[in-house]
Amino acid sequence: MQRITGLITILFFFSFSAFSQKANISGVLTDGNDKTAVHNSVVALLTPIDSILYRFTRSDKEGKFNLKNVKPGNYILMTSHNQYADYVDEIMVNEGEKKLGTIALKNKIELLREVIVKSGSIRIKGDTTSYRASDFKVDANANVEELLKKLPGIQVDKNGTIKAMGETVQKVLVDGEEFFGDDPGMAVKNLRADAVKEVQVFNKKSDQAEFTGIDDGNSKKTINLKLKEDKKKGYFGKIDGANQPFTDADSRYNSNLMFSSFKGKRKLSAFLLNGNTGQDGLNWEDSEKFGARENNFSMNMDDDGNVNYEWVGGNNDGEPYINTQNGFIKNTNAGLQYSNKWNDKQTLNVSPKFNKQIYTNNNSRISQTQVGDTQLNEDRTTVTNVDRSNFKLNATYDVKLDSLNSIKFTARTNFYNTESDEFTDGITTGNDGVLKNKQQRLFTTNSDKSSLYAGMLFKHKFAKARRTFSVNSSWSLLNTNSNNFLKSSNESYVDGVLDSKVDVDQNKIGDRSNQNFSANFTYSEPIAKQLSLQFAYQIAFDKGKNNYFTYDYSEDTGKYDEIVTSLSNQFEQTVITQRPNLKLSYNAKKINYSIGSGFGFTTFDLLDKTMDKQYKRNYTNFFPSASFSYRYKSNSDLRVNYQGATRQPTLEQLQPLTNNQDFFNQTLGNPDLKQSFTNSVNIYQNSYDMLTETQIYQGLSFSTTSNLITYSRVIDPETAKTVSKPINTNGNFSGNFYFGYGFKVKKINLNVNLNPSVNYSKTVLSINDKIGNSKNLNTGFGVYLYKSKEKKYDLSLSNRFSFNRNSTTQNDEIKSFNTNNLNLDIGVYLDEKWKLSTDYNLNTRQKTIDFQDNLTNQLWNARLQRTFKKDEFTAYILIRDILNQNIGIQRNVYENTISQEQNDRLKRYVMVGFTWNFKNGGGTSQK
Repeated sequence: MQRITGLITILFFFSFSAFSQKANISGVLTDGNDKTAVHNSVVALLTPIDSILYRFTRSDKEGKFNLKNVKPGNYILMTSHNQYADYVDEIMVNEGEKKLGTIALKNKIELLREVIVKSGSIRIKGDTTSYRASDFKVDANANVEELLKKLPGIQVDKNGTIKAMGETVQKVLVDGEEFFGDDPGMAVKNLRADAVKEVQVFNKKSDQAEFTGIDDGNSKKTINLKLKEDKKKGYFGKIDGANQPFTDADSRYNSNLMFSSFKGKRKLSAFLLNGNTGQDGLNWEDSEKFGARENNFSMNMDDDGNVNYEWVGGNNDGEPYINTQNGFIKNTNAGLQYSNKWNDKQTLNVSPKFNKQIYTNNNSRISQTQVGDTQLNEDRTTVTNVDRSNFKLNATYDVKLDSLNSIKFTARTNFYNTESDEFTDGITTGNDGVLKNKQQRLFTTNSDKSSLYAGMLFKHKFAKARRTFSVNSSWSLLNTNSNNFLKSSNESYVDGVLDSKVDVDQNKIGDRSNQNFSANFTYSEPIAKQLSLQFAYQIAFDKGKNNYFTYDYSEDTGKYDEIVTSLSNQFEQTVITQRPNLKLSYNAKKINYSIGSGFGFTTFDLLDKTMDKQYKRNYTNFFPSASFSYRYKSNSDLRVNYQGATRQPTLEQLQPLTNNQDFFNQTLGNPDLKQSFTNSVNIYQNSYDMLTETQIYQGLSFSTTSNLITYSRVIDPETAKTVSKPINTNGNFSGNFYFGYGFKVKKINLNVNLNPSVNYSKTVLSINDKIGNSKNLNTGFGVYLYKSKEKKYDLSLSNRFSFNRNSTTQNDEIKSFNTNNLNLDIGVYLDEKWKLSTDYNLNTRQKTIDFQDNLTNQLWNARLQRTFKKDEFTAYILIRDILNQNIGIQRNVYENTISQEQNDRLKRYVMVGFTWNFKNGGGTSQK
């Protein structure tokens, strides 16, 4: 009995103790997006062993819930609501009060969207969007460019420009490494689509931001092509040849060879392109590759304190301007790409390239210039012949010394030669058609250029996160030697009667060089979890010279040995810049901003050796900068940037030397020029919904420049002779707004894009010592439609309307005209082996008071192809410009001048071609 009584007593105290140790569980339910309270949601506790309901309650109007008298132990907490996804979590309950805090619930629509995106052909992780390449079908043996055209959110235009989520793609990597340098087109045109496993699109941060972990607001839209594993151990390529049949001479032809071999992390690729149809990748528009803009020296400072040196403008060395859309071109283009990585510590990338171009063009230009009450009408034709060759080598060697230190070496060389001749024949008349002047001239060029660059980047990370130190130094040298001949006959008329005639027969010899050394030291220090300070100091030394001599032809000696002192000059320039900089940065998951400023101490030392005159100047500049970015959801962000930057006058603008290449349009340098300063603000918003394939983006920019370098023109209304001189002006500004809206009509599988834009600028001009201004307005609206069905058809239709308006204080009359461009592209699969492609382009240009011709032309092309042997071989026939209406017409409005140009264009021709796509011993392509 005593034992029973004792047992009952123990059980009683045990049950009392257990009852007294129960707990209360509380929390708040909110919407995961807008943080509003979620009421009337079931909150339940389940036992983990058998998932039996133990206790439940509902959230109140404030989203609060409270589960009382819960036994200590392990439970499963679950919420249930008809609009929100179930929340499930394992919790441990001890005695007393257990506060779970705020529980963010996910809307079922949002959850469904994530499930679809992650489990389908497209995955989104952070700011990276990945496409599974095999899920987007392209033609057999198609290149990566054709694959990109199929991917939602990516567009590729006819010029090969790639846009992803509304932004222009500036880099295309292959397995994270550069492919043929920094040219996006080389990878997408030369790699086969069936070699790609995944296409990744992201904003690549600057090297400095990736190193420090501090977002500096500088990023480039980048595509990374991840190759299939089996493609990393084999080879593939293409041989393509086409020729115009039934012609004896000057037939159209193209021959292309592309080859790629991959073995692990070693990549070897080569290409050889030869043709005379102006095919893609065979042009001189890339100034970095071929030096087309490297004619004079300029220095520019950006908001990060970087000093950039380049040669811009000028024509003393006689480099002709070439637009490869016009004229007739024969090209040979070859390149080799080798990259390898050893032990994930050493990376080598080498890319030599060669290009040779033979170019001819006939250009006719009519222009009207208003000078007070006088209108000058110029009618001019120019025949240009150019023979150019270029060799370029890029090499980088990156070494990770250890986990904290790395060093990267970069070397670039560029050697190019230009031989050209340009014959011009022109007349200028007045309002009533009375002759003002007449000119004939021949200008021949022989120019050699060489460019050398060496850079070193050392990076060190300290043990403390985000504490870093780096040194970035570079040296560059650019030399130009030119030997040119000018022969011209120049006649001036008064009241239509010959008044004077000047014949010119001169040899012009130029010797120009620019050498630069710069070093940038940067230290970053974290001052809080999300705040960092960055200190930078940069010093740059630049020395340039320009020796230019002009010699008249001597009848006595039969040589060019009489120096023309007024057209000869020796000029030197030394610029030393020191730039301390301080920046505060805040980096969080969604919000990043930075604000900072630098001071620039610049010393100019200009020496006119010919006149024995020296110009010395010292400048102290203040460079404020600010950036802000807000990523409010995946693939949606808002960015705001401000910067203040200076731009120095070019060496040619400073050198007091007259350029008389065009006798009736001469230029003269101005050593009294000041540097200009530009304030610019850019606002950009982008939102892309991958599930609905809907995109909205807007961009707004505004800039104003003080001491902008423009050209003052003194125009003689009697002879129509113009002398231009660079001067500093104030009151210049420009603004730009563009908007894009893209969506998909899923019922009919139609992609639609709408793109309106507005550009406005005001430029101060000086004509005959009278200060005025020129105002330009350009508005446009574009529509793009695209629809396709696999192995059935591809259809795209686009239209772009533009309106141009110009007014100047020199002329009360407003110049305005509109243009319209309509494009239609159709591809039809006749069966598994046959495909017919055709494209049609309608260009309409409104006639104006100045140009009475309403110029409309139609371009129509077609291609028929058939594949053989499991799509390994393709035979085709193509016809270009079926209607024989390809004309190169361009109108321009600048200050008080409106002009219209017409150039040669390649007209109707037929080609028959054959393509062999091979890979790993001739394996078949994936369909």
